[in-house]
Amino acid sequence: MKTKEYTNGEITIVWKPDVCIHSGICVRTLPKVYKPSERPWIQMENAHPARR
Repeated sequence: MKTKEYTNGEITIVWKPDVCIHSGICVRTLPKVYKPSERPWIQMENAHPARR
């Protein structure tokens, strides 16, 4: 299974395209982290452990 990891040293996001159904939950809940129209589309500098 293809995966890609994004990390900022405190948080690691594992993207599994075969599992993600593109429901948009990630973009709706953390729009400063997940920006599908930008590259890279996951902005780890905006990810903070205290936020969910």
